Amino acid sequence: MKGHNKRIRLLDILRGFAVLGTLGTNIWIFAHLGDLSYVFTYDHYVWWESFEDFIRIFVLFLVNGKFLGLLTIMFGVGLELKYQQSLRRGSAWPGIYIWISVILIVEGFIHFMLVMEYDILMSYGVTAIIVSFIIKGGDRIIARTMKIIGGLHAGFILLILIQGILFNISGAQISIGDMKEVAILYKDGTWIEQVQYRLMNFFALRTEVIFLIPLNIFLFLLGVRLMRAGVFSPDENGKRQREKLFKLGLYIGIPLNLLIFVPGGIFDFPVRYLFAPLLSLGYLAIIAKIVERNKEFWLWNKLENVGKMSLSCYVLQNIASVIIFYGWGFGFGNKVDSITIIIIWFVLSSFQIIFANFWLQHVKFGPMEAARRYILRLITK
Repeated sequence: MKGHNKRIRLLDILRGFAVLGTLGTNIWIFAHLGDLSYVFTYDHYVWWESFEDFIRIFVLFLVNGKFLGLLTIMFGVGLELKYQQSLRRGSAWPGIYIWISVILIVEGFIHFMLVMEYDILMSYGVTAIIVSFIIKGGDRIIARTMKIIGGLHAGFILLILIQGILFNISGAQISIGDMKEVAILYKDGTWIEQVQYRLMNFFALRTEVIFLIPLNIFLFLLGVRLMRAGVFSPDENGKRQREKLFKLGLYIGIPLNLLIFVPGGIFDFPVRYLFAPLLSLGYLAIIAKIVERNKEFWLWNKLENVGKMSLSCYVLQNIASVIIFYGWGFGFGNKVDSITIIIIWFVLSSFQIIFANFWLQHVKFGPMEAARRYILRLITK
């Protein structure tokens, strides 16, 4: 981290991993035509009786909420870098960063409307605006906010867990509801009909996004604190910090996330919305350790470019997925098994790596990143 304007390579590599890993969760939703039950275990939980379900749940154990958590933390790191840049330049904060966040919200809305209803960009934009004011209060305010908001979020998730246990004891079956109509829409409906469905059910489909804002605030602030603590630095302090995160992920994150294999789905919400970020931190440390030991490995430069184009790659992977799985595209939805879904995930990830590296050989910024910079210049002239 020698120059103020020099990019930190590890951060881009981590963003690259996070974006590709996020598709590892979303691919199941696309492949099953919007049926959320395939990323939870309420309705498909007898994993020991079905190889299909075992593979799906094992992959979800590895990715569900983990790479999204890592991506959210990395957004917080990016916010901290912008804040420090603002301090060095003596410019007002949050100032122009508010416009960056508003553009992200607009991009997220367009993505939600035209591509997929589980867009995360709108939530990130709202979170970024909130956190940009919080960090002005200094480390003490950041720590206090994390304790309060983290405690409230954890308490709410634990209440859901208790309710699930009581439901299970009483013999009631937990379910996220019948999603057959949604699956039919994505199988047989036109693209215009799907857009209309998302717009007409905007608030219902944005429920998770609103619910996630407290967790996102916590993880953004965690990213800020990790950056300030020197976690991403190559020095001895950085190594010590990453070793702590590695142990946290290994000894606490893995056992808690293994609870997804408990039948009945009672741990689904706690795993995705409470325990997953612990494993996210473990992934951060593991990736950093591997990169540090094999600095010249060819894949790192490739993933670094994906990280530099993380917004473009996130949107691209979702556009590619709807074309592959939805009826108006190739129509593979509900026609492929778990192994094939995983293969498609790896093929799409490889395509993104190739695309990002080809693009950045000829253009300085990714298409979405360049568009944002252009819009920002128009707004702030």
